[in-house]
Amino acid sequence: MADEQGRPHPHIYLQGTGARQGYTAYQAGGDGGGELPQRDRVGHANALTQALTEVVQQGETVLANRDANIAAGEKGFYVEFTLPLGQADIVDKLENRQGRFPIELVNVHPGEEGQVSATVFVPEAQKDYYLKKVAAYRDDDNVTYKTLDDGSVEERRKPKNQRLIASIDTARLAVARSFYTDQVDLFPAPGVDAWWEVWVRKGTKGSFGKAAQALGMATREHTLEFAERDVVIAKGTPEQLGRVIANTDSVAELRLARDTPSLFMGMDGAEQRTWSADLAKRLVPIDGEVPAVCLLDSGTTISHPLIKPYLLPVDQQAFDAAWNTEDVSAQGHGGHGTQMSGTSLYGDLMELLDGTGPIVVRHRLESVKILPDHGANAPDLYGAITAQAIARAEIAAPSRPRAICLAVTSLGDHGRGRPSAWSAKLDAITFGRDEVQRFIAVAAGNIRETIVAADYPARNDTMPIESPAQAWNALTVGAYTERTLISDPTYAGWNALGAAGDIMPRSRTSVSWIREWPLKPDVVFEGGNIGHDPATGQGDHVDDLALLTTYRTIAERPFTTTGDTSAATALAARMAAQIMAEKPTLWPETVRGLIVHSSEWTDAMRANQATIGKPALVRRYGFGVPSLVRALGSLDHDVTVITEDAIVPFKMKGGKAVTDELAVHRLPWPREALLALDPAALVQLRITLSYFIEPNPGERGLSRRHVYASHGLRFDLKHADESLDTFIRRRTSEAGARPAKRAASDVGWTIGPQLRNRGSLHADIWEGTATELAARDAIIVYPTGGWWRENVSKGHAGEAVRYSLIASIRAAPGTELYTEVAAQVAAGVAIEV
Repeated sequence: MADEQGRPHPHIYLQGTGARQGYTAYQAGGDGGGELPQRDRVGHANALTQALTEVVQQGETVLANRDANIAAGEKGFYVEFTLPLGQADIVDKLENRQGRFPIELVNVHPGEEGQVSATVFVPEAQKDYYLKKVAAYRDDDNVTYKTLDDGSVEERRKPKNQRLIASIDTARLAVARSFYTDQVDLFPAPGVDAWWEVWVRKGTKGSFGKAAQALGMATREHTLEFAERDVVIAKGTPEQLGRVIANTDSVAELRLARDTPSLFMGMDGAEQRTWSADLAKRLVPIDGEVPAVCLLDSGTTISHPLIKPYLLPVDQQAFDAAWNTEDVSAQGHGGHGTQMSGTSLYGDLMELLDGTGPIVVRHRLESVKILPDHGANAPDLYGAITAQAIARAEIAAPSRPRAICLAVTSLGDHGRGRPSAWSAKLDAITFGRDEVQRFIAVAAGNIRETIVAADYPARNDTMPIESPAQAWNALTVGAYTERTLISDPTYAGWNALGAAGDIMPRSRTSVSWIREWPLKPDVVFEGGNIGHDPATGQGDHVDDLALLTTYRTIAERPFTTTGDTSAATALAARMAAQIMAEKPTLWPETVRGLIVHSSEWTDAMRANQATIGKPALVRRYGFGVPSLVRALGSLDHDVTVITEDAIVPFKMKGGKAVTDELAVHRLPWPREALLALDPAALVQLRITLSYFIEPNPGERGLSRRHVYASHGLRFDLKHADESLDTFIRRRTSEAGARPAKRAASDVGWTIGPQLRNRGSLHADIWEGTATELAARDAIIVYPTGGWWRENVSKGHAGEAVRYSLIASIRAAPGTELYTEVAAQVAAGVAIEV
């Protein structure tokens, strides 16, 4: 990082230079799914027939007893199927979407050990559907014929519907617990009122509302709308929800509604300092419109001399218009918003105290209070609160670029990485259908329990990231620390718990998530450290190890200290606003991509890789620590090219959605300069692909049309020993016959495609010789499947999606690369395919 003092060259920005071509993925072959369980065909069929007959009889009883005051929607009942865990990827086959009375899979969740439960809604007209499927499995065969090498013909038989029926263990009529996908041990006892997140099937929100009202269940005003689900909040007992399920077709999934978001708070204030007035005199006023950091927090203190110059009264608001917009709560979260304000404007104020010159801040502040001063928000959809809070800021200044900062997180059973209603709403907000795309930085969350030295850093890996930080499109921010010096004599004998350059002891990670979910956090920023008392083995806050920031009660003192992932997230939002101030027209996808692309792991982080492994390295530290100077500038020997572009991932063909386009990006590499280097010299290529997905939440598994993401994008780098034509043919069947498989793998990647291709942000580093890099001069961006492709009824085939592709080459200092790259771009060389 010796080059961090200055990067004199601007990055090279391109717009829409990818050459679009038709894209048809090569077929992998096979019917998918794991090996079928071994079944006694007749015995299994008879057992399922008995179970399903009982289900139908019970369902008929339920339908006969429908309460006219509650009943609404399509007449039918719900069936819960149990399958071996290894067969979870066939749950889509339980559906029958054809005809007037479709059968819909509504949720999938873990069952008993080694099993998975899948619940479907069966219309009355389809009540015998599964019985017929089982009968065909028992009595009928599918017959195929294969010609053998000797010319004879072999007849092959297998039971009809074998893939589906052999995968089912048993079935039963669904009850309220069949819809519950939250933390198992928190399911309320019979007769106990609780607030629920009720995920209802699309178009049935009115049916649920009618039933809830008839049963005297309280409901909240706000709802969330997604492609196939709406989410409402309701208070009631499991029995009341059971009656809703029995009398309507509305319920798809149940989760508990959390009482309130939680913050890690309680930091002690620093000693009173007397330099606030001097700092305020050094502030340079903002000239004209500039980007903003939009804080969604506990409010802020607009009269603070370090906040007032950058916060207009019109930009200080609250989610509830009746609330006081100031940061005045006496609760634990009181003061947090003002602390975040100082950090998002200035970073660590300690870095300014020793200076004497002017202080230039090129962005302003917006504050929207989302936490009440008294009591707690009634259980509600915090996704709706977040969306409305952002809307207030945007209405006040509709054309202003902004970095939205959310350091409010919620406890919850999100250890597996699954989306919550809140995180899905963040994904929808950033995607911006029919609106605008948005940049959001969200805190990974903090460990709230007592920190014990013996548990560090292993405990960070077992404490999963909190909601809504599992959002795919948001920049999820963890915390690391460089602060290890304690000078306060009060803490004589203490030392810093976290090692310099390593994870902050309270920061959460995604190491414990299942592998399919995104790599989180995306990056880590400074979050301070924890002091460690060797006498007790426990840790505590020490001001020397924290960041200095603004305090809300000015009459008492102007400064306090802050830290943890809250401070780290404020720093991330500040960096985003600084990038926007430098390049106001950049897409939010690009701003997020630049922050990640500029990140590097510290020596301490890299030293841990041998012990924890590559997947845990990324899931603990993200892609490392960002650098503003790397994000904004290039060097002679370290050149960054940024392309903003779009492709259409899917199109309709023969009544189905299929892949449509890929984009070929010719890279303006400095070929002559690279070939002039020592053939053995190693160089580095860094690639980041950033895009936003449209979410489709609901606990229905990850297979086929029930995937969460609308689409995926991937990048592929041309190999040094293949032509551009061969490279394109290797990726798409539309380019002709596929070239022969390569004997050697594409080595040299730090992360590799199996690990990096999670979520909606993919970054990796390749290292090899300069000679090889000179020939690796093209990148293909291509689509992968998503619910836009699998659920054609939503009509998204044919829509274009944006992406940002960032590529950097780095050679040894003293190597001149930038001049040749800039000259090629100016001449339009190496861009056309």
